[in-house]
Amino acid sequence: MSLHVDTIPAHGGQLINRICTSEQRAEFLDKADYLPVVQLDDRTFSDLAMIAIGGFSPLTGFMEKADYDRVVDEMHLANGLPWSIPVTLSVTEEVAAPLQEGSLIRLDDPLGRFVGVLQLTQKYAYDKMHEALHVYRTNEEQHPGVRVIYNQGSINLAGPVWLLQRDSDPRFPTYQIDPAESRALFRDKGWKTVVGFQTRNPIHRAHEYIQKCALETVDGLFLHPLVGATKSDDIPADVRMRCYEIMMENYFPRDRVILAINPAAMRYAGPREAIFHALVRKNYGCTHFIVGRDHAGVGDYYGTYDAQHIFDEFAASALGITPMKFEHAFYCTRTQSMATTKTSPSLPEERIHLSGTKVREMLRRGELPPPEFSRPEVAAELAKAMQIKEPSYDI
Repeated sequence: MSLHVDTIPAHGGQLINRICTSEQRAEFLDKADYLPVVQLDDRTFSDLAMIAIGGFSPLTGFMEKADYDRVVDEMHLANGLPWSIPVTLSVTEEVAAPLQEGSLIRLDDPLGRFVGVLQLTQKYAYDKMHEALHVYRTNEEQHPGVRVIYNQGSINLAGPVWLLQRDSDPRFPTYQIDPAESRALFRDKGWKTVVGFQTRNPIHRAHEYIQKCALETVDGLFLHPLVGATKSDDIPADVRMRCYEIMMENYFPRDRVILAINPAAMRYAGPREAIFHALVRKNYGCTHFIVGRDHAGVGDYYGTYDAQHIFDEFAASALGITPMKFEHAFYCTRTQSMATTKTSPSLPEERIHLSGTKVREMLRRGELPPPEFSRPEVAAELAKAMQIKEPSYDI
C-alpha cells in the first residue's frame, strides 16, 4: 500500500505547533496571577493564533529585531527565508518599561481573558514611518494598514509564544480547519496539487470564473476566505461565508473543493500581502495560489497587477508555492460568458464589471447586483444582509 505524503512542505520545512500541551497549560495557569499582563488587540490576537497553529510557519513567536529589520527592508527573515510582512507585538513605552527580557508575559485577549504566554527575549523601538513606507508604500494615515502602525505602541515585544488552547471559532466551527487538518484532508483525498484562494470580499462571478479556471489544472481548490479583522466598510465575515455556502451548494463540485476560514487579519498591504497570503496557504498545504487583480489592495495605493509582479522578485524555489496570475475578469455581452482580455473578442463597452464599492452602494440602496456580476442567490443574500446590519469589524 502506498503512503500519501503532504502536498508541499511548510515554509521553512516544518509546520510549527505552539499550542500548549495539557501539562504546559496547567503550569501557565498556575502562574497566571503572578505574570505581568499585556492585552492583545484583535489583530495581534489573531496573529497569536496563526503562529500557534502553524499558519505563520516558520515563526514561533513575535519577531525579534533582526527578523523585523530584514523583513521591512528586504522581505526576508534574518536566515534568508522569504517573508514579506512584519509580525510584531507593539506596546507603549509605559507598558514595556517594567517588562524584563527573559521573563514570561501573560497575554490576554481583547476581552481580558488569559489566552497565551510570551517568553520575552527582546524589546526594541522601531521607526513607524519607515515601516509604513516600506511595507505599505505610503505614509498616509488614510491607508488602513498605516493607520494601525501609527496608532499602536512604539516598542515591539519579541519572543516565542504559546497559545493556551485552540478554541473553536463560535461563528464558523465547522469551517475551522487548521494547517495540520487541511494537510490531512488533502492527503485523504489524494490531492497532490491544491490551489488556494484568498478573499475578504463576497464571492462574485469573476471570482468564480478564475477559481474554476484554476481548478481545471489542479486536483483541488481550497476556498479560504479571511474572517479576521477587516475595514469597517468591508462585508461582514458571516455574510461572506453564507455566500460561499450558497456557491458550494449550487455551483461547485463538492468532491474537489474545500471551504475553510482563514483566521488572520487583513493588512491591506497589496503586493507584500500577496506574498504573505501565498506563504500562509503554503503552510496550509496548497501548492498553488491564485493572484488576481489588485490583490489585498485598498484605494489607489497599488498598481492593478503589482501584486502579481512582486512574485518575480523571488526565486520560485525559495517561495515554494506557484502563483497563478489572472487578468481582471468580466462578463462579455458578445459571447455571453465570463472572460478576460486574453480570451474575449469584446470591446470595452461590451464588458460588464462592477467595483466592490459600487456593489456595496447598490446593496445599501436595496438593489440587487445584475446576474452578470453575481449569482442571483448570492445577490439576494447580500441584499438581505446589508439592509439589516452594517459591518462589525474595524482596524
